[in-house]
Formats: sequence, C-alpha cells, structure tokens
Amino acid sequence: MTRVLFVGQLLETVDFLDPALPPGLDAEKINSGIAIGVAKLKERGWQADLCMIPPDETAGPMLEKQLASATYDCVVIGGGLRLPPKGLLLFERVINVVHKAAPEAVIAFNTRPEDTAEAAARWLKAD
Repeated sequence: MTRVLFVGQLLETVDFLDPALPPGLDAEKINSGIAIGVAKLKERGWQADLCMIPPDETAGPMLEKQLASATYDCVVIGGGLRLPPKGLLLFERVINVVHKAAPEAVIAFNTRPEDTAEAAARWLKAD
C-alpha cells in the first residue's frame, strides 16, 4: 500500500497574523483542510499519516522519528512550513531530514491542506 506522510506546523505555534499567510487563515480552517486532505488520500487507497512539528530545534528529531516508524512513498510538506520567510530555517530543516531519513520517498508540496492528495498524486502512481 502506498503510504504518504503529511508534514505541517503545530497549529498552536502558527502566527496567523503573519502577512505571508493567506488572509483569514485560522486553526479551524487548517484542521478542516487537513481532514479533507487525509480523506482524499484514503479515497485513493493510500495510508495517510500526519506529523505536525513545532518551529524549533525539536522539529528535526520529531520528523526523523516519524520517518523511521514506516516506509513512506511520498512526503508532502505543507505551505505553512514553506510560505513565511521567517520559517526558512524550519523549511530547510524539514527538507534535509526527509532527504536523509527517507531517501526513497518523493517530496511534494501542497498549496493548501485540501490538495495534499493531489500533490502526492503528481509523483505517485495510483495503486
């Protein structure tokens, strides 16, 4: 079975006032989008796992532990980790951890939580 890991930032650590994020974005909208994204992954017959990380030095080890727990075919990295310029170090940390800990996994980027399945599908063939 194809297994996809969706990596995002712990919602309680997101600065929703950051102008780099879409206006009106809040934790409720992100949670709703994640639920839709996970449902779409499952509709494709794929195993969907979530790894929500904090924007600090514990993010790398936390993600490494998740990647070691299973073999992932694709890792989708959420926009909240990529968009805010102040999050560049966290984004680089995530990319490097995925590259090292899951070298066989393809990496995809969604535009919002709801299109996580579509992001993964660009790089995966349907089972």
